[in-house]
Amino acid sequence: MIDNEIIEKITKRGVKEIISETEFVNLLQSGKKLRLKMGFDPSRADIHLGHVVGLRKLKQLQDLGHEVILIVGDWTAQIGDPSGQSVTRPMLTHDDVIANAQSYMDQFFRVVDKNQTQVVWQSEWFGKFSLADVIELTSKFTVAQFLERDDFALRFKEHKPIAITEFLYPLLQAYDSVAIESDVEFGGTDQMFNLLVGRTLQQIKGMRPQQCFMMPILVGTDGINKMSKSLDNYISLDDTSNDMYGKVMSLPDSCIMTYFELLTDVPTTELHAIERELSANAMNAKKLLAHTITETFFDSQIAGESQQNFENVVQNRGIPDDIPKFPLAKAPSLNSVLLESGSVSSNSELKRLYKQNAVQMISVKGETSSLTNDVDTTNIESGTVIKVGKRRYIKLI
Repeated sequence: MIDNEIIEKITKRGVKEIISETEFVNLLQSGKKLRLKMGFDPSRADIHLGHVVGLRKLKQLQDLGHEVILIVGDWTAQIGDPSGQSVTRPMLTHDDVIANAQSYMDQFFRVVDKNQTQVVWQSEWFGKFSLADVIELTSKFTVAQFLERDDFALRFKEHKPIAITEFLYPLLQAYDSVAIESDVEFGGTDQMFNLLVGRTLQQIKGMRPQQCFMMPILVGTDGINKMSKSLDNYISLDDTSNDMYGKVMSLPDSCIMTYFELLTDVPTTELHAIERELSANAMNAKKLLAHTITETFFDSQIAGESQQNFENVVQNRGIPDDIPKFPLAKAPSLNSVLLESGSVSSNSELKRLYKQNAVQMISVKGETSSLTNDVDTTNIESGTVIKVGKRRYIKLI
């Protein structure tokens, strides 16, 4: 029998809802090795902390001896998940899917145990599908059922297009559960419809229905919206340790306890103590959070160095020791320097930063001035540092 404290941690902390919790606990106590379904559509290559919420739950169950079945959605990615979308998403090429999938898995296994994970591709079963199979699958559900989804209902009401392929997406995801004989599937609360379609299809096929774990939606660094790359409010697993630490420190105080609960293993009793002292020690709590999260993906020493960097650069307004250097002779203007060095990704980003007074020149003497437009490099002294945004620096030599 599994200890009640462990059951409580798995079913309550970092979980929004389980359908059905009673059935899941009975399965867990049965001693059966569970097949934990986690599917992903490699429509993007990055994993951010919003995804990590669910991955941590997988790892907790792996620690009890259960197996993760990671489904690479090489078919559904070419459709695009309509969940929460107000417009039809563009389809990806197969080459895009393959490249994104590899990047995703490299990051996925920084959280989940690779040795307790089986990776499968949807094409292993959908590659054998005939038109008759597709028709048989679609016959199990009605258009009325799908229009009950909030996103579809809203688009239908506003006369916005809904592609037929978007109706196929939940059906294909549901069939994945049949194909791998899933015991438990994980997803955000915005995935509830898709997860329940999988549960229903398994019942139609005479299988034991999977249990559905709905994970909370993590708010991004703006403290308002769902963490998302498109909203630029995300913390990526591909971030440097300094950026990861700094982005956590940029969170509004209102997010601190949620991040502790969903992204760390700090015991609940300690969380209560942190929460009680939050109003008086918000900065200390946030530093502990930033260190804990950074340590998870790097190590304690690197997390400590990132904290020192933050204190030097942000709190004491210093300049990092390890900033990249760029020869003045290689570019005729500051704009060219920033673009060629990768300090900015595009001219449009550069224009936005100038408009926000977010490009600063720090002279050799330590004098700081904000720039609002381009500067000829012949007018810049060697040793000058350019600060771009909050955390990007480049030294001109």
